[in-house]
Amino acid sequence: MKNFVVKTIANAAALAVAIWVLQDITLTGDSTGKKTLTLILVALLFGLVNFLVKPVVKLLTLPLFILTLGLITLVINALMLLLTSWLADAVDLNFHVEGFWTAVLGGLIISVVSWAMNVALPDKD
Repeated sequence: MKNFVVKTIANAAALAVAIWVLQDITLTGDSTGKKTLTLILVALLFGLVNFLVKPVVKLLTLPLFILTLGLITLVINALMLLLTSWLADAVDLNFHVEGFWTAVLGGLIISVVSWAMNVALPDKD
């Protein structure tokens, strides 16, 4: 359970950095509390997408992983971020990613920050 909380916090921090750095990734809300709650819910949604959809996509694109020496991961991360944006819109969360190339940069930022947060935060159960 503690591992789940740590990963959610890492995802929320990574999403917050991507929102802060890129102007085309937006999180809107009336107050700071509402924005924080929305960010945590989007982080949970992003974690769910990465847990359920990403392994299937990786398996289906295995030849592309081999062909591109893993660089297709950037595209897959962008697609997962766009899917999260679409799902957030479907459940009426105020999170939006505008465009594929913004999603690529956002996915790269989220990957780096999430990795750093997972290194810094304890993850033992």
